[in-house]
Amino acid sequence: MSKSVHFQARGRTVVGCTLLVIALGASVTACFGGDDPLSATPYDAAGQISFNGPTDAGKKADPDTPLEVVAEGADGRITDVTAMDATGRYVAGELSADGARWHSTSPLAANASYTVRVSTEDGDGAPGRKVLTFETGKPSGKKALGVVFGPKAGAYGVGQPITAELSRPIRDTAQRATVERALKVDSTPAVEGAWHWVDDKKLHYRPREYWPAHATVQVHSNLDGIKIGDRMWGGRAEPLKITTDDRVVAVTDAAAHTLTVFQDGQEIKQLPVTTGKPGFETRNGVKVVLGKEPFVRMRSATVGIAEGSSESYDLPVYWATRVTWSGEYVHAAPWSVGSQGMANVSHGCVGMSTANAEWFFDTVQEGDLVEVVNSGGETMEPFGNGFGDWNLDWTKWRTGSALTGGSGNAAGNQDTARLRPTAV
Repeated sequence: MSKSVHFQARGRTVVGCTLLVIALGASVTACFGGDDPLSATPYDAAGQISFNGPTDAGKKADPDTPLEVVAEGADGRITDVTAMDATGRYVAGELSADGARWHSTSPLAANASYTVRVSTEDGDGAPGRKVLTFETGKPSGKKALGVVFGPKAGAYGVGQPITAELSRPIRDTAQRATVERALKVDSTPAVEGAWHWVDDKKLHYRPREYWPAHATVQVHSNLDGIKIGDRMWGGRAEPLKITTDDRVVAVTDAAAHTLTVFQDGQEIKQLPVTTGKPGFETRNGVKVVLGKEPFVRMRSATVGIAEGSSESYDLPVYWATRVTWSGEYVHAAPWSVGSQGMANVSHGCVGMSTANAEWFFDTVQEGDLVEVVNSGGETMEPFGNGFGDWNLDWTKWRTGSALTGGSGNAAGNQDTARLRPTAV
């Protein structure tokens, strides 16, 4: 049952049909008026505050539920809301531009007493004001922070980063540090490494240099049962184990039109290639193999090139090794064999003969490294378009840690991959 009281505007009852609802829980579905705060008689005139919280003695509000003040009706608006607990701590909030709604943006404390002051005005500009008090109890339940590690268990190249996806955003630096301390990465042989906050819910872990060849990497969380913040506790997470194979690095020299494959530091093959032509230059920098697709239908329209234009294409592509989410591959390009080793004529991908592309496809795996040098293109993004993690030097990488860098997210949130013309 709702509890309601009238507020007065300059000694008179406001008649502008404004309903203010202060909610701690489900939305109010009905309002009640009259002098009796427990009256069940419908009251359609405005100037009413309803508290959709406990009305029985001894019951308290759930601190996990945000505080909300809503003005319903065309003839009135909220002008200001302040909420403060008995110790003087204010609850941060936001008021909509039209004055129709105010909601808290910071959490309520458990077992606290709050005073809420609401200022309003009716359609004629006459002010109204009402003060409401309530108490919070214990939270109805703990908020669990889940963690999912990536990639999937298995064997990878030495460039594969470890990822951690959180079930809730963590913005506070101290809370980030708590999370980071509990996310453990152990490798045999041991290497120096660090987490980097990509955004509020995602972390990447990499060593200072590439993983050692034939290493075992084990990841686990010690967050279970650890308090992270107000009513937020760590939950259980499935551990992860991956291994690395040989150190395979493919270096594409866009100026020399060659791709040279190194295995454990030894050159094993050099292939003639073509890379992005002017206006479609291949990205410089280190990229990590994301996957392999024996056949891909590549259409220019999917990357913003108008159909029928001089740059449009729609081609079957074989032996495609993906290195960015936006469509950059190393793949077979039999149509450009005459230019391979001599000129750059592609739309951003690294093209080679069908036989060479099949050999490359069979040689590399996820986590192997493809580095492009001497291209006129921009440098591969650190995040958001694949794994560009290795394009940050170690000092910059560590600034993204809440433990060594202070705030995390130093490289910026780059979740949205920039689509650009690639392929063929």
